[in-house]
Amino acid sequence: MSSTGTPARSSWSGKWAFILAAAASAVGLGNMWRFPYLAAKYGGGTFLLTYLVLVFTFGVSLLLLETALGRTTGQSAIGAFKQFGKKYAFIGILASAVPFIITPYYCIIGGWVTKYAAAYLINGPEALADGGDFFTGFITSNTESFLWMLLFMAIVFIVVSLGVKGGIEKANLIMMPTLIVMAIAIAVYTLTQPGAIDGALYYLVPDFSKFSPELVIGALGQMFYSLSLAMGIMITYGSYLDRKSSLTQSVTRIGCFDVGVSFLAGLMIVPAAFVAMGSGDAVAGAAGPSLMFITLPGVFAGMGDAAVVVGFVFFLLVLFAALTSAISLTETCVSIIQDGAGWSRKKALGTVIGVVVVAGIFVNLGYNGLSFIEPLGAGTTLLDFFDFFSNSVLMPIVALLTCVFIGWIVKPGLIVKEVKLSSSFKAEKVWTVMIKYIAPVLVVVILVAYVAAQFGLFKM
Repeated sequence: MSSTGTPARSSWSGKWAFILAAAASAVGLGNMWRFPYLAAKYGGGTFLLTYLVLVFTFGVSLLLLETALGRTTGQSAIGAFKQFGKKYAFIGILASAVPFIITPYYCIIGGWVTKYAAAYLINGPEALADGGDFFTGFITSNTESFLWMLLFMAIVFIVVSLGVKGGIEKANLIMMPTLIVMAIAIAVYTLTQPGAIDGALYYLVPDFSKFSPELVIGALGQMFYSLSLAMGIMITYGSYLDRKSSLTQSVTRIGCFDVGVSFLAGLMIVPAAFVAMGSGDAVAGAAGPSLMFITLPGVFAGMGDAAVVVGFVFFLLVLFAALTSAISLTETCVSIIQDGAGWSRKKALGTVIGVVVVAGIFVNLGYNGLSFIEPLGAGTTLLDFFDFFSNSVLMPIVALLTCVFIGWIVKPGLIVKEVKLSSSFKAEKVWTVMIKYIAPVLVVVILVAYVAAQFGLFKM
C-alpha cells in the first residue's frame, strides 16, 4: 500500500522490460495468420512496404500518444481520461470495454492452438491433415474445446497472478526470444523445401500492379489491430513506466518487433503454403483460422519425418504469441478494475478470472449448444460477432475519440511535454499533424471500410 492508503502501483523493472512486454502484446495471432494471408493476397513485397510505412508513421504516433498518456497520468484507461474531467471518462470506459470483450474469445482460440501443439505429439501430423474434419470435430465438441480453453486461461491467470515483475516480465523474457528463434528456424527450414524459393520470391518481391486502395486499407487495419492500439493496453503499460525511459525510442522498438515477427510469420507460412497450393492466389484464399488449422497441417504432413517436429514447434511458437497477447489483455483488465474500484490486485484478478471464464464459456457455446445463433448472417458464430464488434467497431471509435481528445481538447502539448521529459522529440511537429489531422481520417477509413466489408458493401 502507498502512504495514501491506495494499493501500491505496479511498475516495470526498466525500459527493456516495458519494450518487451509491449512488443509481446503486439505480437499475437494476427501476426501469425492474418499478416501472411494479406501479404499473399496483395502482392507480397508491395504489402510489406506499405505496412512498414504505416507502422512507422501512423502506428508509432498512436503508440506514443497512448504510452505517454498512461505515463503522465499514472492510470489505466478510465482513470487517465477521467483525470481531465469526469465528462471524458466515457472514452476510457469504451477503451476498457475492448480487452474485456476480446480476452474471453482470444482464450478460446488460444485453447485451439494449445490443443494443436499437443496433438502433434499425441495424434501425429496425419490425423491433423484430414482437410478440416479434425478441426471441426474439435471446436464443435461439447467438452474438449472447453477444457483446452480453460487450460490456456489457467496459464494466463497464473502468470498475471505473479505480478508485473515476477510474472509478466519473466514470462516475456522467456517467450519472446524463444518465439523469435523458433520463427527463424522454421522459416529457414521451410525455405529448404523444393519450390519454396519461388514462394519466397512471391512474398518478398513487390508486385506494384497489386497496389490498390484495398491493399492500403488492409495494411492499415492489420497494423491497427496488431499494435494493440485503442485497447487500453498501451495506456496501462505506459502507466507502469518510469520517467527516465525514452518514449520515442521505446515505441520505435515496439514497432520494429511487430514488423519483424510479422515478416518472419510470412516467411514461414507463405513459401510453405505456396509449395503445397501452387500459387499465391491459392494461399490468399485460405484466410484466418482455416489457414492455420487446416491448410498448414496439410503442408506439414507433406514434410515426411520432420512433420512432427515442424508442426509441434510451429504451434508452440503460435502458442507463445497467443499467450503473450492474452497476458497483456488480462493485465489490462486487472489494472482497470484495480484503479477504478481501488481494490487490491488479488481481488481485481479474482473478478477478472470470473468474468473471463463465464464469458469464454458463453462464446464457446456458439460452436455447439448455441450454434443456432448466427449474429452476422448464415455460418457466423458468437466469436465472429464479438471479434467484429471489438476490432472493427469499438477500437476505431476509441482511437478516433482519443485523437480528437488529445489533438483538439487537451492539446498535443500535454503529450509533447511528457515525451520531452526523457528524450528529445525531433518529430514533434510531424507527430502533432498526424494526431490532429491525418490519424482521425485514417481511423474513420478503417471503421467505414471494415464495417462495409462485413455487410458486403465493400470488397476487401
